[in-house]
Amino acid sequence: MTRVRVLPEAARIPGRHETEAALELAQRMPRLVLEARRVAANLSHGIHGRRRAGIGETFWQFRPFVAGEAAQRIDWRRSGRDDRLYVREREWEAAQNIWFWIDRSASMAYASSLARAPKVERAIVLGLALADAFVEGGERVGLLGLMPPRATTRIAEAMAEALVADRAALDDDLPPQAPIPAMDEAILIGDFLSPSGETASAVEAISSRGGRGHLVLIADPVEETFPFEGQAVLHDLEEGISLRIGDAASWGEAYRERMARHRGSLEDLARRRGWTLTVHRTDRPASEAALRLITLVAASRGAGSGRR
Repeated sequence: MTRVRVLPEAARIPGRHETEAALELAQRMPRLVLEARRVAANLSHGIHGRRRAGIGETFWQFRPFVAGEAAQRIDWRRSGRDDRLYVREREWEAAQNIWFWIDRSASMAYASSLARAPKVERAIVLGLALADAFVEGGERVGLLGLMPPRATTRIAEAMAEALVADRAALDDDLPPQAPIPAMDEAILIGDFLSPSGETASAVEAISSRGGRGHLVLIADPVEETFPFEGQAVLHDLEEGISLRIGDAASWGEAYRERMARHRGSLEDLARRRGWTLTVHRTDRPASEAALRLITLVAASRGAGSGRR
């Protein structure tokens, strides 16, 4: 029989165990993958190589104008040759940061006997490991609404400390609606069980200035399959309400259909905003999702640099 449990609130605060696990995961990632990402970034930027923040005013590229930017940024000569508005981007503006958000709300405390780790533990470990890998690859990493981008070799520890201090976020199941610059990327890690419209509002706000992003949906195997029969009691960990059902097996079919519709709405959201959606089950190794995200970020950087 599949057993489930709900972790105490303290388990949603990263400690030494999660931080050490994240660093161990980052160390296990093939360094060839990170090197391949550096090579891909260099190739995508052509002979100019990778751009870094600086004081230069050297022209780098044209990119489409994003609603909300100052009109004086528009290059009218370039825009006059097309039916779109373009911004003349200079080298110092091309710095790229990666912003993380890690869901630690009550629903993330759910864990079943089929999982290798609770959802919140997997989300924290995955986020910290990716941050360590990206900094190793030359990126700057920050936490949305919590910590500015940094390139410290102790990024995992810095993020863990920031998360520990932010106890208010234990009640937030959606990321802060903080827009990121056009050249930056966001990686949002959570179960995204909130109504899809609320998730869409958050994603649209974050990407309103043209920033790209990735949704990483963490799911327990039980949430995917609903393998229950007979009498069952369902608990809403966010709202604190319960529902008793008499025939879990027949009810499960409707549950799976509703979850499929919800997942479809998230896929549509990601597609409309030009983001990606990665579904990661906690019965799978964390390294699978980590390597996929590294590949997706490398691909998005290549696509972004091709805008002229």
